[in-house]
Amino acid sequence: MAPPPKRSLVTRFTTNNYVAGMLPTLAGFMFGCDLISMSGQVSNPAYLNQFNHPNSNLQGAITAAMPAGSFGGALINSYLSDKIGRKWCIIISGWVWVLGCIIQAASFNVRTLVAGRVVAGLAVGLGSAIVTIYQAEITRPAIRGRIVATQQLAITFSELLQYFVSFGCSYIANDASFRMPWALQAIPGLILGILMFAFPESPRWLMDHGREEQALQILADVHAEGDTENELVQLEYLEIKRQVEFDRTLAARSYLDLLKPEYFRRTFLACITQMWSQLSGNNVMMCEYVFQSAGVTGRRGGLIASGVQYALHFIATIPAVIWVDKWGRRPTMMIGMFTMGCCLFAVGAIQATLGQPLHSGSSATTTWTIVGHTSARNAVIVLSYIFVMLFSMTYGPCSWIFPSEIHHMRVRGKAVSAATATNWMFNFALAWSTPPAFRNIQYKTYFVYGTFCICAAINVFFMFPETKGRTLEEMDDLFAAGHAFSAWRLSSVPKKTLADVEAEVADSDMRSEGDNKHTMNHIEKSSSDHLEQAGRHV
Repeated sequence: MAPPPKRSLVTRFTTNNYVAGMLPTLAGFMFGCDLISMSGQVSNPAYLNQFNHPNSNLQGAITAAMPAGSFGGALINSYLSDKIGRKWCIIISGWVWVLGCIIQAASFNVRTLVAGRVVAGLAVGLGSAIVTIYQAEITRPAIRGRIVATQQLAITFSELLQYFVSFGCSYIANDASFRMPWALQAIPGLILGILMFAFPESPRWLMDHGREEQALQILADVHAEGDTENELVQLEYLEIKRQVEFDRTLAARSYLDLLKPEYFRRTFLACITQMWSQLSGNNVMMCEYVFQSAGVTGRRGGLIASGVQYALHFIATIPAVIWVDKWGRRPTMMIGMFTMGCCLFAVGAIQATLGQPLHSGSSATTTWTIVGHTSARNAVIVLSYIFVMLFSMTYGPCSWIFPSEIHHMRVRGKAVSAATATNWMFNFALAWSTPPAFRNIQYKTYFVYGTFCICAAINVFFMFPETKGRTLEEMDDLFAAGHAFSAWRLSSVPKKTLADVEAEVADSDMRSEGDNKHTMNHIEKSSSDHLEQAGRHV
């Protein structure tokens, strides 16, 4: 057997599983930066003066402009990712982000600011919808959860970084205090838009578009240091090839096709996963209004308390990245949502018992606060920190992992696009409704989100099967093993072994030889023939 060809240093770098899986998470940096770009400014005097002191409704609309653009970007992604490829979608998202940041940093009125946030949101929607697909399709099943979880790690780190950039710039006495953070956040998009040119396309997308030799080489580069004759590379190549040819008979040509019986269950689960991510109250618990209602006074005090929260948000994500492939998706999501719900109910109870109305003007967002109860104030702050850490360690990373790995390849682009669009749809609704909620229903806001968390935990128990360690091509067997409300029984469904894959390939070939009506691929009659034949194609 001939030794694998020598690869250049650049090729070895760009096809490393961890590097190829983690560079696209710069789109997660864009996501996190734009989430926080407004949080650090809502009490900035220079920002308020420049934009004429927006009331709670207008501020909600300004904040919601970004997820509105992201909703559109997530939907556009479906067409682009299938048409031009995963890699080019990521590149485009980086350059559109740079444009959005320039518009925001140069804005002098609300309309221009909203326009810039919509453009930036479009980029974030494109990136957030495609990055996890790319990661899932290019990495090994054994580390797929860990790699996809780095998207959440990138989001939390960028939130931390952007928040402290905003905090540092808050000491500037003019409008540079908000323009500089908005301009600096263009950097990750610029880096992503340049470096991604050197990285490989998804081998599954290449296979789907008839570029089989290129797909095989990328699989070899990523999984076996360029050795196209490696047994595992050959088996994955054959399995993807069979799945592509089978899925072509079931291809989704529009979003309505996702409602067909063979797709609906997984589409529903992917969308509801992202819905619960928003309804968990994560973004609500990380806004400055929580600390204002707890009785934290002064802008600097609120910024410092929020800064600690963002630091914990990032640090707590690290265990999930390391161990999520060991913990599994189901228990991680269930435990996370249940404990988060307990934290929210506890905060609401403290606020209801010891809080009081705050009369601070007709345009104020916070109208309920804790006064004179230092222990209660500290308890609310600590509970908010615990809540954010729980989200970071549990549901946050899994909300990106689970939707990216459960679909047919032929519908993965549209299905993940629909799931991400669901995320942004609820993000938009919550961004607009959160300021009025703190103003009008006050402490009851925590009870609403606590109820959502408990409902999510119940939903995961009944409907979410365990997917850790399974190949993307195994998901059909997993979801065919039980009905929609028996997910807790599916953990016993055996995973495919190397022998299983070989036997399935040989069995499908023998069936196709005996029946010309079958359209499955006639590659070989035995697993050894498969490996020899695939090697001759290279």
